[in-house]
Amino acid sequence: MSNTKKIIAMTSLVLLLAVTAVLNFVLANTNLESAKTDGTVTTANYFTTYREERTSTRSEELIQLDSVIALYSAGDEKYEEATEMKMGIVAAMEKELVLENMIKSLGFSDAVVSVSQDMDNVNVFINSSELTYDTALSIYNMMKNETGIVSGNVIIMPVYSES
Repeated sequence: MSNTKKIIAMTSLVLLLAVTAVLNFVLANTNLESAKTDGTVTTANYFTTYREERTSTRSEELIQLDSVIALYSAGDEKYEEATEMKMGIVAAMEKELVLENMIKSLGFSDAVVSVSQDMDNVNVFINSSELTYDTALSIYNMMKNETGIVSGNVIIMPVYSES
């Protein structure tokens, strides 16, 4: 594939990404405004909505990385970088699933964990009306043991949601 074709393909992908971002923003605002008028936005769907948005975003990222991988051949710097990024996303997804199930095993009805791709930061949202010191410490120790992340990079937030 010639450089011109590669440039056109990459430019098309960037434009497609921009259009997707704009449409996502417009549709999200439209849905949010209609939900506000209906009064149906509650914390009851917080965890489900968070997971759906996370899955949607990750799917888009993986599709874009797959298209970059398809453009280049193995051994090329762009190919290797895209492959590494894809493997990082997959590793973060697997880690989040494990951590969410571990937190649920502590007795919480629901939890969402967000792990950064470089595994440096963890955000934990638990379905609880309050967060005690002992509970936070248990979750922190679990995150630290499972990920090896330092204390300042673990954020634990209660989000009360009636199930």
